[in-house]
Amino acid sequence: MVEGPMTQGAGRGSDVWHGGAGATGSGPVNSGFTGPGAVGSGVMGPGAAGPGAAGAAEPHPEGYTPTRRDLPVIGAAPAVPTPTLVDTPSPAAGGGEQGPLYVVGDVHGYLDELRAALLNQGIVDTEDHWTAGNTRLWFLGDFTDRGPDGIGVIDLVMQLSAEAAAAGGYCKALMGNHELLLIGAKRFGDTPVGSGAGTASFQAAWLLNGGQRSDMERLQEHHVQWMSRLDAMALADDHLLVHSDTTAYLEYGDTIAGVNDAITEALTHHDADETWDLFRKFTKRFAFRDDAGAMAARELLDTYGGRRVVHGHSPIPYLLGEVGSEDGEDAAPQVHGPHVYADSLAIAMDGGVTMAGKLLVSRLPLPA
Repeated sequence: MVEGPMTQGAGRGSDVWHGGAGATGSGPVNSGFTGPGAVGSGVMGPGAAGPGAAGAAEPHPEGYTPTRRDLPVIGAAPAVPTPTLVDTPSPAAGGGEQGPLYVVGDVHGYLDELRAALLNQGIVDTEDHWTAGNTRLWFLGDFTDRGPDGIGVIDLVMQLSAEAAAAGGYCKALMGNHELLLIGAKRFGDTPVGSGAGTASFQAAWLLNGGQRSDMERLQEHHVQWMSRLDAMALADDHLLVHSDTTAYLEYGDTIAGVNDAITEALTHHDADETWDLFRKFTKRFAFRDDAGAMAARELLDTYGGRRVVHGHSPIPYLLGEVGSEDGEDAAPQVHGPHVYADSLAIAMDGGVTMAGKLLVSRLPLPA
């Protein structure tokens, strides 16, 4: 662990995960954050109550199993959109032919840019409805923070999950470190957690890392339930899909299912320190970048399968050392597409939309 602002290096980056004095981060700092969505220690904001909320007075509907990923969130208030499945069956499971595979890098609340990128690839129409048939679409996580409409992004992904499944394809999503951050800010607020650099809280870290007040005000319990059941990693067409360019996944199991189950289980405990530890580990970055990067990528591939690791998390200009941080203060170079590196064992998909880069939606495998 480090004291003071995080520095660049293998497994470290500009996401600020402690709240010590003088800490700086990539998002707007607003220590006076208040409002209908503000979350204090042990206090849930409006709209947080629901069948999945801790301590809910009403019994769960018959057959409800919170830890199963194959169930929708049920019993949400009539005014909110109907939550969709986190995982939808693959067309291959039903004997159908699989469509092309696409991946989406970090969105960070840039809903308009996401809509335009999906439209450009022919995945949605001008009304944001799925038009891609049996296409398979994976989001690599980090839907919120820094940009203007993170909740709108989550709602669109949930909508497309249902529409894609109905059309014979699928739209799935992985958990990023900003999902963990938002879950923590909602559940634990200002509850102190041990950061190794003094006392911190999810609320402070969320604000330092681009937390948007409008997102917190609109965040509903069904959004939190959806995020908390996202998988951490997946294998698709020999591509190992993860959010963070870190080897921290190895600490949670030696199979993809084992890792996903361990992280899902940890989040069901509603423990601030345990959730903080997850967040801290998945803010690490640059594991595949330097001299030992190919070896680190190979370790993940040998353990979980696949020929290439595909990740988001570290914006390509930041990964290449062309800007000093991911907060957008530097003039970012032009990003034209994914970055292949680590002896061609890794593909970076975060085009740096938060720093005037590009929101990447790319078909895999990449052209030779």
